[in-house]
Parts: sequence; C-alpha cells; structure tokens
Amino acid sequence: MPQQVDLTKVKTAARNSTPLAIKTYTLPHETEVYLEEILSVFLEEFGQSGIKDNIAYCMRELAVNAKKANTKRAYFQEKELDIEKPADYEQGMKNFKQETLDNINYYLQKQKEMGLYIKVVFHAKGKTFSISVNNNVEISRKEQMRAYDRIARSRAFDSMEEAFSSVLDDSEGAGLGIVILVLMLKKLGLDEDAFDIDTDNGETVARLTIPFSDVHVANLKDLSDEIVNEIDELPQFPDNIVFLQKLISDPDSEITDIARQISMDPSLTGDLLKVVNSAQFMLPKRVDNIVEAVKLVGLRGIRNLLYSYGTQKLLQGQQSWREHSYKTAFYAYNLAKSLRKKEILDDSYVGGILHDMGKIIFSNVHPNLLEKINSFCKEREMNRDLFEDLSAGLNHAEIGARIAKKWNFPDILIDAIQFHHEPTQCKAESRDVVYTVYLANSLANIKREGLSYEVLDKDVLKYFGINSGSQFEVIKNKLEEAFQREQEREKE
Repeated sequence: MPQQVDLTKVKTAARNSTPLAIKTYTLPHETEVYLEEILSVFLEEFGQSGIKDNIAYCMRELAVNAKKANTKRAYFQEKELDIEKPADYEQGMKNFKQETLDNINYYLQKQKEMGLYIKVVFHAKGKTFSISVNNNVEISRKEQMRAYDRIARSRAFDSMEEAFSSVLDDSEGAGLGIVILVLMLKKLGLDEDAFDIDTDNGETVARLTIPFSDVHVANLKDLSDEIVNEIDELPQFPDNIVFLQKLISDPDSEITDIARQISMDPSLTGDLLKVVNSAQFMLPKRVDNIVEAVKLVGLRGIRNLLYSYGTQKLLQGQQSWREHSYKTAFYAYNLAKSLRKKEILDDSYVGGILHDMGKIIFSNVHPNLLEKINSFCKEREMNRDLFEDLSAGLNHAEIGARIAKKWNFPDILIDAIQFHHEPTQCKAESRDVVYTVYLANSLANIKREGLSYEVLDKDVLKYFGINSGSQFEVIKNKLEEAFQREQEREKE
C-alpha cells in the first residue's frame, strides 16, 4: 500500500522550520510518489505550488543519482574492485550500467544488505527552502569533478534544444540529467549556486537551496516566436469545409443540401461513411447512402466531423499521430458513453481526435527535439510536458489551442485540446469533455509512456468513479479489447 502523507506533520515542519527526513534503501516508485506529495505540501504552505513540477524533477534526479551511486558501490564490491583506483574504476564502469540494469533487483537487495541508504531532508527556514538528498557513501573526487563539469557546461545553454543537441556522456547519471536540473533552476530565475554536491560526515550531500524571494517563473512565451509565426502562417480551412460549416449553421438549410455538398468531395464522403459505419454508431447494417448517413450523424456530428477532417487534411503526414488520435477518440467516446451523457459523445470523440494537433507544429519547428525529449523522459519516467515547456516556451497543448482558436473552433474543443494534460485547469462548463479526453489520452498512452494509476489526476479518477488500481486495470483492459475488435472489424 502506498504510504499516506501525514499532512499535519508536514505542515508543522514547514511552519516551525523543522527538518523533515525520509529514509529509503531502494527508492521504489511508491516512495518517489510519497516524496513528491510531501514536496507539494511544503510548496503549498509558501504559496509556491506553481514551481512544483520543476522542483520535483530536480529532487527526483538527485534521488535517482544517489541510488545509482549506492548501486555502483554494491556492484564494485561484488566484482572485488576498488572504486578509488583509476584502473579498477575504468574496468568496473565498462559494464556497470548494463549489468546492473539486467539484474537490478539483486543489486538493490545487495545495497540494502550493505546498509546503503538514501535520505531526503526537507527544510523550510524563513523564506528559503532546501532539499538535501544524502546517501551514505562519499562521492569520489573524480565523480565530484564530473558533476561540477556538467554544472559548468550548463552555463552555456539557454534552452533544452541546445542541451540535447550537445554530445554529453550520460553513462553515470550525472551527465545530461544535471544539465537539465540547472536549466530547470534557470527557468525559476535561479543560477547554479542553488545546487551543490559535497561530502559531510561520510555522506554525499546533494542540496537544492531555493530562496523564494528570488524565484520567478520565466515567461512561457519567451522562446515561442518561431512557433507563433508557424501558427500565423497556417492556412484557413479549405473552402468546401468553410462552406459546409455555414450551411450547417443556417437554420434554413436542408439535409439534402448538406449531403449534396459533402458528396462533391469523395474523400470527405468516404470519411463520413467510415465514421457512420464504425462502432461509434453501432448500426445493425452498413450504410452507403450519404443522405441517410447525414440523418444518422446529425448536424452536430457533421460539424464535428468537419473539424476533424479539415484539421487532418492540413496537418497530414504523421501516421503515428493519426493512430494515437483515433485510439484516444475511441476511448473518449466509450468513456463518455459509460457516463450516460449523450450530449458530450460527439465533442469527446472529436476532442480525442484533435487533442495532440499542436505536436505537429511543435515537431515542424523542432524536428528532432520531440524524439530526444521522449527518449529522455521515458528513461527517467518523467513528465514530458515539463520538458516541452522548458525547450520551446509553449507546450504542445497550448500550441494546439492557439491553432484551434485561429480556426474558429468552438470553445469546448479548444478547451479539450488546451487542457488534456491539465484537466483541473479548465472552466466548469468544459469539465465533462476535458476530463473524458484527459483520461482517454492517459489510457491510450499507458504502454507508450509507462503511465500508471498512481500518477493520474485524482479528481478525474474520482469523477469517473475509479477508486483503485485494480478497477483502473479493468477499465483499461476493456477499452483495449474493444479497440482491437474495432480495428479487426474495419479490416473486414
């Protein structure tokens, strides 16, 4: 069972300037979640919740590095090598990473038997907040100099793209991770002096010192000029789509007029019939008549189909984006149906189709950056959106929302795009659709991003009546099986 945070104890420590220490030998995922929850309480007490993601990354990076340092000692002892001898060190590091990854449980148990621990100490003192990550093996001179070298290198970088583009040795966990840590601090208006690593009484102490008076979150639009220009240069929807939108909005329009206009575009006709004959409408027989299809879908459904169709035409060429979008849309539609809210079915489906459209623009401006960010975040099991903010000034959800506004999308779809990673930030009238698209996207990303029940938004889970990991697994499996059946049906 995950450890529960004692709110009273944490708040008392924050208010009384009392250090609060958490000790672990193996740093399991549950402990990482527990540490982040404690961090949240401290920051809330000082009105600094807005910097939580940045500081959480820094804390986790230091904790993981401490665990790796302990694992290294266990590995060197197992191999009967002296970590202080240059020849032994060079020999040991040749296979350290791969051998410990292949047999990590053995080495975690071994370091526990050796009494090697990680201790995280939170201490709020006046207007200064510090987090110390201690492990009870002293960092070697060579390791310390390597870390200081990374800190020095980070001075040259102004953005994530520059850091990822540089050739950095990340073999010991104190490479690119520490450079990103310093960039995180820069984003808060702090310099590298806010981070230090040294030895004290047989421990290695990595410390973050955050003077709240110096913190200012950098303007997220500082580095976004290129992206904004890209958005401004995007064309409007095709003329036939715009004309159809006007027809649908005209109360005097006949369904036959709308059907005739759709029939003039073979591709649009094909897409409409594909949607109508999908599991979304659960029809007893296949429909091939466009007039009948328009009647079945309804004007609202046709309007949403046009947003989806027009967007994909303008942002085509990304097959992986299309596949994930269709899966998210399928999940969103079925989640909405489980709520018995017919009025959000269409918006949830189209919100699922369009939620990631900002990634296309993002990747056009920074063609190699997304792939590097994905790889880095997957390895560290970190939130990718935080790195997008750091690297491009605007994350893909914000970019997508700005595109949607430019194209005069309805507010409900703009919100579904903008808040599909931050669902609780949306306005009340958009909540049903935004929550649905958020959960659908999370479920569709489970395998790709290694997400789990523990890291999902608790308000959204509560909204859907999901109260346990096992219940979450049942829903996930049902949706996966239904999506597989739908794909097989389409191949027939």
